[in-house]
Amino acid sequence: MQLVWHDRAFAQLSAAELYAIVRLRERVFVVEQRCIYLDADGLDPVARHLWAERAGEVVAYLRILPAGARYAELAIGRVVTAPELRGAGLGRELMHRGLAAAGPVAIRLSAQAHLEAFYRELGFRRASEVHDEDGIPHVEMVRDP
Repeated sequence: MQLVWHDRAFAQLSAAELYAIVRLRERVFVVEQRCIYLDADGLDPVARHLWAERAGEVVAYLRILPAGARYAELAIGRVVTAPELRGAGLGRELMHRGLAAAGPVAIRLSAQAHLEAFYRELGFRRASEVHDEDGIPHVEMVRDP
């Protein structure tokens, strides 16, 4: 699988790149997961955007928010892989790249509860009880520096 990886600030994104990113996020979070929520939450402009492309299509993505933007800690969110590429280790590679980009700092994320073990394997620990976030059970998780 030939992938091209990108890591950019919002101001560095082209309109086509932003469109492709939002397309994948909406395809999975809104359509596949049947979750009605406002994806354009106002945080993309302060985020770093990390993604993989295959044949010009965004197939994996996450954003990194600075400390204080959503949580006291730096946050990783909107972690998504294209459905047709799941199970090939792409999500793990995406997270490893995201953790490396974030650096040795405390990181918080809101994980879908069924992915808690995945994030635990990456060094995160549970930091909340299971709660509803846009109709899907989530749990906050923290990774210490």
